[in-house]
Amino acid sequence: MKKNLNVIRKNKIKTAKGADMAYKITVIFLSVLAFVIVLYPVYFIVIASISDSTLVNQGQVVFSPKGVNFYGYQQIFQNAKIWEGYRNTIIYSVIGTIFNLVLTIPAAYVLSRKNFRPRKLLMFIFVFTMYFNGGMIPTYMLVKSVHLLDTPWVLIIMGGVNVYNLIITRTFFENSIPDELYEAATLDGCSHFNYFMAIVLPLSKAVIAVIMLYYIVAHWNDFFNPLLYINSDVYQPLQIVLRNILLSNQAMAGIAGASGYAQQYADQIKFGVIIVSTLPILCVYPFIQKYFEKGVMIGAVKG
Repeated sequence: MKKNLNVIRKNKIKTAKGADMAYKITVIFLSVLAFVIVLYPVYFIVIASISDSTLVNQGQVVFSPKGVNFYGYQQIFQNAKIWEGYRNTIIYSVIGTIFNLVLTIPAAYVLSRKNFRPRKLLMFIFVFTMYFNGGMIPTYMLVKSVHLLDTPWVLIIMGGVNVYNLIITRTFFENSIPDELYEAATLDGCSHFNYFMAIVLPLSKAVIAVIMLYYIVAHWNDFFNPLLYINSDVYQPLQIVLRNILLSNQAMAGIAGASGYAQQYADQIKFGVIIVSTLPILCVYPFIQKYFEKGVMIGAVKG
């Protein structure tokens, strides 16, 4: 009887190990498949940007570049305005993100304090702006009336507080910063401002990294606002400069005709523009990925 029980137990252990192994293999396979599905489009854009556009359009470029040349990148970087665009975009992203954080974090902290009576009313006003706004024409008239039109400040000041980021930060403060910390700090003679600066901010690195990433990406990819409010070439960000380069080459391709040199490499310039505009953000993201993953979870609503 004991021998039969031992055999049954061994069989169950083997079955459990087999099920665990099958589960691990399935998870690894699905993870690798998802990674390839996400990575391949980026990889294809990279190899297409240095391949002959004719071969790309014919579907001959799949896993490796063919007819390698760097005409697209030469056309992009030969334009002196590309460096001005980079400079402007970096300035807008850095200063704009600092401005966003200076407004968003204190506002979210104040709205998270339960003893702040008007917080429900103020939160309703913030959320209301997510669904209703004045529209493009009234906004343009407002920007013009405050003399921000065709100035770099319009790209920094506009959208100073993103309500979605405000909600994430407020939720983090409510669920992750216990009220007992403030009570202990006040017993030690800590003022409200010192408590916020010395205790709350150091404990909020994760959510700060998350909203900082959101704001940086928003500033970097901002296209419509500079297109609408910026007329001077000296203030144009990278996205507008790349758009102008792409449009000018497409126009040249149309003039040259289907057999022209410009037509042959028009798509190569297009792929090069994608790489040039996204590469800096792709380089920054790995350094704050751990904070991003942690912040998304701890900033979520908890039951």
